[in-house]
Amino acid sequence: MSHNHHETDEIKDYCKHEHHGHEEHCEHEHHHHEHGEGCCCGHEQEEAACGSHENATPAPDTKAPVCTYLVNNLDCANCAAKIERKIQALPGVEYASLTFATKQLRVAAKNQEALLPLMQKACSSVEPDVTITKREEKDDGKDEAAEIKKDGICILAGAALFLAAILTDSYFPIASIALFVAAYLVLGLEIVVTALKNLFKGNVFDENFLMSIATIGAFAIHEYPEAVGVMLFYRIGEWFEHKAVAKSRSQIMEALDLRPETVNLIQNGDVKVIPAADARPGDIVLVRPGDRIPLDGIIVEGSSRLDTSPVTGEPVPRNIAPGSSVLSGCVNTSGALKLKVEKPLSESMVTRILDAVENAAAGKPKMDRFITRFSRIYTPVVVALSLCTAVIPSLVTGDWAKWVYTALTFLVISCPCALVLSVPLAFFSGIGTGSRQGILFKGGLSLEALKNVKAIVMDKTGTITKGNFIVQKIIPAGQITEQELLSLAASCEAASTHPIALSILEAASEKGITVEKSASVTELSGRGIQMQTADGMALCGSRKLLEEQGVDTSAYSPSHYGTEVLLARDGSFIGSLVIADTIKEDAAYAVQTLKKAGLVTAMLTGDAPESADGIAKETGIDEVHARLLPENKVQKLSEIRKAHGAVMFVGDGINDAPVLAGADVGAAMGSGADAAIEAADVVFLNSGMKAIPASIQIARTTGRISRQNVVFALAVKALVMVLGLLGIASMWLAVFADTGVAMLCILNSVRILYKKTV
Repeated sequence: MSHNHHETDEIKDYCKHEHHGHEEHCEHEHHHHEHGEGCCCGHEQEEAACGSHENATPAPDTKAPVCTYLVNNLDCANCAAKIERKIQALPGVEYASLTFATKQLRVAAKNQEALLPLMQKACSSVEPDVTITKREEKDDGKDEAAEIKKDGICILAGAALFLAAILTDSYFPIASIALFVAAYLVLGLEIVVTALKNLFKGNVFDENFLMSIATIGAFAIHEYPEAVGVMLFYRIGEWFEHKAVAKSRSQIMEALDLRPETVNLIQNGDVKVIPAADARPGDIVLVRPGDRIPLDGIIVEGSSRLDTSPVTGEPVPRNIAPGSSVLSGCVNTSGALKLKVEKPLSESMVTRILDAVENAAAGKPKMDRFITRFSRIYTPVVVALSLCTAVIPSLVTGDWAKWVYTALTFLVISCPCALVLSVPLAFFSGIGTGSRQGILFKGGLSLEALKNVKAIVMDKTGTITKGNFIVQKIIPAGQITEQELLSLAASCEAASTHPIALSILEAASEKGITVEKSASVTELSGRGIQMQTADGMALCGSRKLLEEQGVDTSAYSPSHYGTEVLLARDGSFIGSLVIADTIKEDAAYAVQTLKKAGLVTAMLTGDAPESADGIAKETGIDEVHARLLPENKVQKLSEIRKAHGAVMFVGDGINDAPVLAGADVGAAMGSGADAAIEAADVVFLNSGMKAIPASIQIARTTGRISRQNVVFALAVKALVMVLGLLGIASMWLAVFADTGVAMLCILNSVRILYKKTV
């Protein structure tokens, strides 16, 4: 039976960080086990491969390298979808995913250098100003800010000319028309030119082309104020939309991007400020009070308290001293520290978390993919409806001006940007919110599937409990004191390295008890220990051992939780110790929160039923399935799914990997084994139970907001169409149905960032 602590350097293909894990406790024969604390291991385990999950993020089934590029000057979600399709269709590209929220393009291809010009050409065919560059270490957003500022100046100039045209309309009609034309050129020339360029490239339903046709059509029917006003309103709406997207993107990325610009390198007794990317393993850096830990490393000098909440979401600071391993992103709250760098910036926790979130954002949920497909049908249908509206009623009534104007309002709202933008930004906000709380979702699919789960199934050791055996109770019988009983047990266990023995020795050490070793110690295989003391022959072990030696154990009252060690001296029962794994402080609260959310809770464990039932009773778990082998866990999971619906399994052991991969959503504790983390859809960095209901809440909120966005966008567009046919809606209202709705969807999506979780 083993309980080994180990460190690993990577959580493969996801969030790689140092952690302590445990091996599941086996029911090997040992003198202590009245109740088994273990999982009947010793069987061959299969490590589930990353991506084997039914709901895993779609990934390229290829060995081709995956490179990430930054797509600059991208300000249209629908255009992003078009660019992604064009790049995906390029020869040699095996996988392409463009995430509008992060402006990042992930491409799997064997010859990336040769493909770069072709990808640039594909981008330019959709948006002439869009450029692709290899991702820099940090995007400061200066180009985007400059573009927004330039557009703002253009809008102000156009608005001034528009106002002048309206004021002179009654007095100088010809001059007024000239001012309307000038205002239109200032506001719309770039859009018209872009539309013409894109038209020759085959982009008939491009938003620039649709807006150009709509406003030039208004000029043709002598609606000059309407044409310029609609273009002005459209540009203002686009400006606010771009600003809102940039703001929401920066809010999320600033919260996640904890990478430092510089570090304070200590060299020959002096402090030298160098770029963080230049720091190398072995360097000593100074971390002042209030500073963020810049890189993963080990404290070599100084002590302090560390705020780990930016990385794990855990609000309770932890004490650190020389020898403590620390993760980048945490905040040093008090004393000055000297840190020995263990990993460069590219491998430190701050970079890994950011990469994990960006990779997750690239995994698109089913709703996102549906809306993208729907938008490709929506625009041509609305344009066709617009054409019919312009021609058919006009032929019947002869009122061409009225019906052409109505048709132009349809053209304005035929752009699907609000729809295409509404879903991915909501999911990106959800992924960002989770990562700020130490919950890493591996993709939009994971988040989408999580909102539909009906049952939460959990492993015991390391998930509900801490995985550390401690002496929970000391129960003397007769005249002996608790201290004397613990001292005798520790003396018997002094030579053992078993986890139960170590927990007894640790308890004795904490109470300041000096352990006396005896030369006359006999281990009775599978039953316990016999030791000669000054006061007589002592027995330490199971009830079976004592009864075999003729000890009356009628005074012994079995506990329903944990492993018990019984002691006797000179043939008389003198007491017992209860040793058990510690239940996590937030376990009961988390289980109650899950049940309030309408979820069924269940525990699958290899432990004995008595121990499992005790934990279930203390935490409030609904169902308990004990003494299970790993293959039995998969079977039980299927039964729970059949009874209740979609299930989420939470575990952390090596033998949890198969059941993690078999669940609708698999979640792993960050302190767990690599195989479990690799097979999981969600990783809880702080290994706390409260993260489970928090992840459910984030998923449900994200799903609800994304649906709100889609329904709102479609409803407003449909309403404007109906009002247009009735002759009530103007082109101004149509512009609101396009850019105004997109902006409201953005603001609604960002709301996830500010919503409190459990």
